[in-house]
Amino acid sequence: MPTVSSNGITLTYETDGSPDGTPLLMIMGLGMQLTSWPQSLIDLLVRQGYYVIRFDNRDSGLSSKLDHLGKPSLFWAFIKNRLNIRIKAPYTLRDMANDAVAVLDALDVSEAHVVGISMGGMIAQILTDHESLRIKSLTSIMSTSGRHGLPGPEPKIRKMFLTRPRGKEQLVEHFVRVFQLIGSKAYPTPEAQLREHISASIARCSTAAGTVRQMLAIAASGERVIQLARIQRPTLVIHGTDDPLIPLACGQDTARLVPGAVLRVIDGMGHDLPDVLMPVIAGLINAHCQGQKIPQVASLLRARQSTLL
Repeated sequence: MPTVSSNGITLTYETDGSPDGTPLLMIMGLGMQLTSWPQSLIDLLVRQGYYVIRFDNRDSGLSSKLDHLGKPSLFWAFIKNRLNIRIKAPYTLRDMANDAVAVLDALDVSEAHVVGISMGGMIAQILTDHESLRIKSLTSIMSTSGRHGLPGPEPKIRKMFLTRPRGKEQLVEHFVRVFQLIGSKAYPTPEAQLREHISASIARCSTAAGTVRQMLAIAASGERVIQLARIQRPTLVIHGTDDPLIPLACGQDTARLVPGAVLRVIDGMGHDLPDVLMPVIAGLINAHCQGQKIPQVASLLRARQSTLL
């Protein structure tokens, strides 16, 4: 896979579609890799004329691992966050947004639409604020403003995110349980498919310390209330009603803070990207990037059901 060196690190990226298409930068979430984007979503976007750009965030996938920065203590970071004490981190979400800029530079892309999911949505929000001349539109999926007082993960989910077993088999079982816990109960991914995807991801890369550093970057970066209020680019917020990791209230808050933002809520969706919903997600993103009226989710679901009959 191609790489770009910038900001003292190496970033691995991948592109799909024609370079003559509309550039669409996609930013993944905590501990995830560029391969975590469903291929069905990528294929749909390419067919709609997009030049899809994905990359591994620092400390994820095949990009640089910053192990020389050490493995911070999440326990003390959690305590400081609760007490509203400033947290020191090896890097911040702003640094990660600069990584995204480096990928665009490497591909000589002057303007792009940006889509971010979960932590990637946070990075995309910062990117849109600081690089407003290069970002044509923002799509923030199952993400948050980070504002203090918003609901957080359910306790059992937080506990699972703070534990990581040793050994490949144990790690696969652990993540199967995690994704079943945070996934869409109305659109469950078959366990065999989930297990296969997780095994492939672990084989490609597994870095517990890197995920911890990313978590600390989130905590240290604080809320984005001011940044979101400054965004002047068309913004779409997509969130599920049944997200136990980043509850719906967080997406609603993000949409409320960005001037003119459009919120689309998907009933029954949790904190994952089920294949069955990819035509809906692709339809929302495409309409948004094309500057069209963004359809209601129900109409997209009906359209999908009619094609299956």
